[in-house]
Amino acid sequence: MADSWVNAAERIGSDLHLELTGPGGRRAALIRALREAVRSGRLAPGTRLPPYRSLAADLGVARNTVADAYAELVAEGWLTARQGSGTSVAERAAPLRPAARVPVRAPARARGPRHDLRQGAPDVSAFPRAAWLASYRRALQRAPHEVFGPGDPAGRAELREALTEYLARARGVRTEPGRIVICSGFAHALRLLFGGGVLRGPLAVEAYGLGFHREVLAAAGVRTVPLPLDEHGARVDRLGRERAVLLTPAHQFPTGGPLHPARRTAVIDWARARDGLVLEDDYDGEFRYDRKPVGAVQGLDPERVIHIGSVSKSLSPAVRLGWMVLPERYVEAVRAAKGDREAWASVLDQLCLAGFIASGSYDRHVRRMRQRYRGRRDRLVAALAEHAPHVQVTGVAAGLHAVLRLPPGTEASAVKAAAWQGIALDGLAAFRHPETDIPVGDGLVVGYATPSEHAYGPALEALCGALPPP
Repeated sequence: MADSWVNAAERIGSDLHLELTGPGGRRAALIRALREAVRSGRLAPGTRLPPYRSLAADLGVARNTVADAYAELVAEGWLTARQGSGTSVAERAAPLRPAARVPVRAPARARGPRHDLRQGAPDVSAFPRAAWLASYRRALQRAPHEVFGPGDPAGRAELREALTEYLARARGVRTEPGRIVICSGFAHALRLLFGGGVLRGPLAVEAYGLGFHREVLAAAGVRTVPLPLDEHGARVDRLGRERAVLLTPAHQFPTGGPLHPARRTAVIDWARARDGLVLEDDYDGEFRYDRKPVGAVQGLDPERVIHIGSVSKSLSPAVRLGWMVLPERYVEAVRAAKGDREAWASVLDQLCLAGFIASGSYDRHVRRMRQRYRGRRDRLVAALAEHAPHVQVTGVAAGLHAVLRLPPGTEASAVKAAAWQGIALDGLAAFRHPETDIPVGDGLVVGYATPSEHAYGPALEALCGALPPP
């Protein structure tokens, strides 16, 4: 045996410096102190610890406090206890030695852009922390016990009911809770629909869109066929033999315009005639500034449209919650693709969002952010009118980004000039489908929602300095 406790008070007070301080009370403090003494090598393997009564008297704590601390450390494997032999430090394959001191260095800060004008993210500094926390607390307090078991793959009924009411009111979606399946976002929805075997390709897509979504589809073995774009949105009259089409009808991404009303009805007629399907990506449909938001295409025919939305733009991409509003014939297949239990979207987050919507907090947040983003848009337009009047701004009626139209042949140099100014943004070419042969012209996609309020002014100043001359 490496040592014994002859005078517990002297050893604890002088050699081991067990300070019973910190959160959680005396028991937790004693556990931390003894654990650290073993970890650091001050208590060697085999060392016998004093009896409960004597250590309790030495430390001025209750006997049960010491007994509970010993029992906890025995259960964790730090100590061993045998009848008649007392409590000792557990033997280990390699005795613990004091850890070598490693110089503490401040972590290297990632060198990011000085000005982030990339599309796709809201102002994360505006996340409604207090209201979200209040909703989370209410959800935990009211949650039935079964919430903490395996979740329903369709999602919590409370959230599906709240979404049914909200989507009908805010987006013109016609549905019922039984036709909604909760997912973790748009990419997850694509993986379920195509990777899960619910739908098959080929799939018609807009000629400009997120390359990441095309990669998700390609990984599922789906060939995407580009549809040309013009000032009225996707040319749905060019749909060929495909049986499904993916559109961003409320606010074409990234060019910015809504799908023309005649084309909205035309694509529904096409789906009815071919027994086809429209996938509606409603990624930022709540944010329209000059008039009421354009209603969802799903409202024209709920049996021919899968409406997909999420809170990544309205709240935060960190809240991994989205939804699919499905035609009746696809509900069971999508539920089967998700599996027997919820494995993706936190059930507690679902309950929190349900309460957040039902209490009106979600509407209040969207209204507040709509005002803020409209102000951001207006500042962008005003700055360009003053410093670069030759640059046309499009797609500003809605959403979180705008497109700056540039003279032919200047996009690549403008992106490079922006990088030299410390600005992160994308050119239109970054979103072009590799098989399209009809470009929409040169331009920059500017995300005006991303910077915080204090950083937005300097970002606009730098942007104007990076634009090509007339």
